[in-house]
Amino acid sequence: MIIDWLTGTAFQVAGTGTTWAELLGFATGVLNVWLVARQKIANWPIGIANVLLLMLLFWTAGLYADAGLQVVYVALGCYGWWHWLFGGERRSRLTVSRTGRREWLALAVVGVLLTAGLWVLLDRATDSTVPLPDALTTALSLLATYGQTRKRVESWWLWIAADLIYIPLYAYKGLHLTAVLYLVFLALCVLGLRAWRADLRRVDPPTPVPPGPAPVAA
Repeated sequence: MIIDWLTGTAFQVAGTGTTWAELLGFATGVLNVWLVARQKIANWPIGIANVLLLMLLFWTAGLYADAGLQVVYVALGCYGWWHWLFGGERRSRLTVSRTGRREWLALAVVGVLLTAGLWVLLDRATDSTVPLPDALTTALSLLATYGQTRKRVESWWLWIAADLIYIPLYAYKGLHLTAVLYLVFLALCVLGLRAWRADLRRVDPPTPVPPGPAPVAA
């Protein structure tokens, strides 16, 4: 059975078994983030395959919020796939843009409410040993994925914040290969941020200053 094979041990790291799901999640995850950084549309189907693998991995590790998050990622992946193709002006391909103030405010409110709600749910309804970091990384990841579907350059900052929490969290839960994966993600996110910012400067060049004397300060 495919699930039995995926949850079987591929090899051991520091005395802890690494499953085939974790190994394949590592490979598809690195490829996915690399494709996102290069704005390749193929990142979406690769990303959907990746989250299905991670869903199985996280559920067996007791990271229930992260496991449930992968279901949302599948829906967001389908939406992002469509939006990158047709979400631009006149249903053209989407270009990189910035997050506005109102959007930031809405994201902050949603992030706080989502973190608090998941924290209470995980603490009271599951046997999770890490309810707060699990809830916080879930909220950050959802907000970052939303930004990614809209090609908001600031979504990389949200991914960086989430990865800085994910790395020690997965190491603590014994998912050593996944912790290494998120260390690679962190480096790729920095590269992605730089690439999208460079693309944004090409898409939205600075407004030229008309010739004439400089304005006099009041």
